[in-house]
Amino acid sequence: MIPLCDVQQQYLSLKTEFDAAILDAVARGRYILGPNVQAFEREFAEYCGAAHSVGVGSGTDALHLALRALDIGPGDEVITTPFTFIATAEAISLVGATPVFCDIDPQTFNIDPAGIEPAISERTRAILPVHLYGQPCDMDRIMDLASANGLAVVEDCAQAVGATFRGRRVGTFGDLGCFSFFPSKNLGAMGDGGMVVTDHAEYFERVEMLRRHGGRVKYHHEVVGVNSRLDELQAAILRVKLRYLDTWNDLRRNHAQRYNRLLSGLTAVQCPAERNPTGDTGIPLDSSSVDNSFLTAVYHQYTVQVSERDHLLAQLRQAGIGSHAYYPVPLHQQQAYAALNYGEGSFPQAERVAERCLSIPMFPELQPEQQSQVVQTLAQGLESPRRSNPAA
Repeated sequence: MIPLCDVQQQYLSLKTEFDAAILDAVARGRYILGPNVQAFEREFAEYCGAAHSVGVGSGTDALHLALRALDIGPGDEVITTPFTFIATAEAISLVGATPVFCDIDPQTFNIDPAGIEPAISERTRAILPVHLYGQPCDMDRIMDLASANGLAVVEDCAQAVGATFRGRRVGTFGDLGCFSFFPSKNLGAMGDGGMVVTDHAEYFERVEMLRRHGGRVKYHHEVVGVNSRLDELQAAILRVKLRYLDTWNDLRRNHAQRYNRLLSGLTAVQCPAERNPTGDTGIPLDSSSVDNSFLTAVYHQYTVQVSERDHLLAQLRQAGIGSHAYYPVPLHQQQAYAALNYGEGSFPQAERVAERCLSIPMFPELQPEQQSQVVQTLAQGLESPRRSNPAA
């Protein structure tokens, strides 16, 4: 069995450190916004290169509260991608605004900046790019569009902690950056958690107030807020993991490069691509071919594109290899957003990629022989006859 993601190995490899951190937090008895939350907020802000950070209950809460900090609400529109997890658009809906989708770049899976400007209306308040699978968006073009049109930018960095664009960590380009610490993320807790980073003191103060029922002083509430605080035990765990994050991300990049080499002979498989400084895309076959000063992707997922995706999913799972389709139904085709009246073909690139995307095992501890087995099974699946009723 080769899992898609193996979170247990991190615990086992650092068990002594985790156990000590957890026991220390328990012994201190300060479980709500305690010393570990405060320390992790400082350490994470420093890691990202941001002035401020606020720990919250989840990545979804991070997006929700970031939008509230910008006073985005009913009657407003926020431009985002239809090819992402629903939490991105869900946060827009939770503040009463309307998500407006535009198509993606099929090479990088991220929002295509060329589609943003035509989507801007007099109601548009913000752009919400998603650094999907750990690949940074084209923040140069996005920030230029935002500046030219007086729009805010909220970055969804849930899958891209540690990724960089032109030497800067993602999350520090826009007005606010939002992170998830869901257990399977590159920096994952042992439960839920999230973070908002910003260089703007007013947004920091707003999110910090909103996360604890809308008050700066206990029992004095300025606005209606929520209860969304990063847990003290999770913060203790994340402080340990943060020290190893860059090493783990380097391992993910190495695994991606090895996958690219192993898959290079399979013409039916389209490997993920990284953008180069000219704006073109290219597949990094080895570390020397990638300009790390321009961007570093961190491969939360290693996602290829293939025809007969569901057939190959079934073949891999039958062989005991973890695999998944992230995401098989674009947001504009979800029942939850039927009222937006986007028809089939509205975003052809997102719709095509949704039918072809296939994520295969990716985690820092993945071994070369496991990768070889994954690729061999994938090759066999491409050669085998298609099942009449493939597993979804």
